[in-house]
Amino acid sequence: MEQLLYILPRGLAIGALISAPMGPVGMLIIQRTLSKGRWPALFTGIGASISDLFYCLLAGLGLSFVTDFIESQQLWLQLGGGIVLAVFAAYLFRKNPTRSLKSVQPLQASNLWSDLVTGFLFTFSNPLILFFIVGLFARFCIILPDFGVHHYIFVYICILGGAMLWWYGITWLVNKLRKRFNVRSMWFVNRIIAIILFVMGIIGITLALIDILKV
Repeated sequence: MEQLLYILPRGLAIGALISAPMGPVGMLIIQRTLSKGRWPALFTGIGASISDLFYCLLAGLGLSFVTDFIESQQLWLQLGGGIVLAVFAAYLFRKNPTRSLKSVQPLQASNLWSDLVTGFLFTFSNPLILFFIVGLFARFCIILPDFGVHHYIFVYICILGGAMLWWYGITWLVNKLRKRFNVRSMWFVNRIIAIILFVMGIIGITLALIDILKV
């Protein structure tokens, strides 16, 4: 029991800290909360949490060949991720968010699953987060030599729980603020998020191309 109490706060903290940086996925979840509602955004966060859990499993298992692959292919991964961001930002910029405010459509399971898959793929497309996770594991000393299988299972459950609690809180907060948004402000937020994502994508593409040309 003492070891489980040791794991619980550290696992929750790691899960929340992995999700906390407001990168592309975080902005996508905010945009979906405002335009589509809380549930689609929350399912997007769940997808992102599952992807984070996958990388946590790799970090915990200590698969050195995975980190070697990421290091060797870092430039191409950065280039591909930048292109995906730029394309999605262009789509988001042209999308009319006012339609979702004018009519409330019933939630469909297929749409929620597509939101989950989108969140997973967006997070999965950034494998460099693996190094951040390794640093968090070391910082919180979450993996100990005397841990048994049940301890490891509890570690990953807590990490997943921390990530999902983070997105639950974010979607709840943004959904509360959503009531203050009108059609014009919704359009403005949509454009701002699209521009930020596009800039992130262009920066990633530019830096990757510069490094590739140096090789």
